[in-house]
Amino acid sequence: MRLREKVESALDKVRPSLQADGGDVQLVDVGDDGIVKVRLTGACGGCPMSQMTLKMGIERILKQNIPEIQAVESV
Repeated sequence: MRLREKVESALDKVRPSLQADGGDVQLVDVGDDGIVKVRLTGACGGCPMSQMTLKMGIERILKQNIPEIQAVESV
């Protein structure tokens, strides 16, 4: 399985909780350096807690499931 497919699969685990709050996450890019770029959409896009969601939620889950991931950034 390619790295991008692994990331999409891991994001699918996070999506239901984001969608329950009216938001979602889009995968923008997976760099060869292990940096994943995502875009938070819907309610998540303007939420003051979005950075915490990004780092403590999305990044934590991606790193647990995919050791090659170094960081997750919002674009």
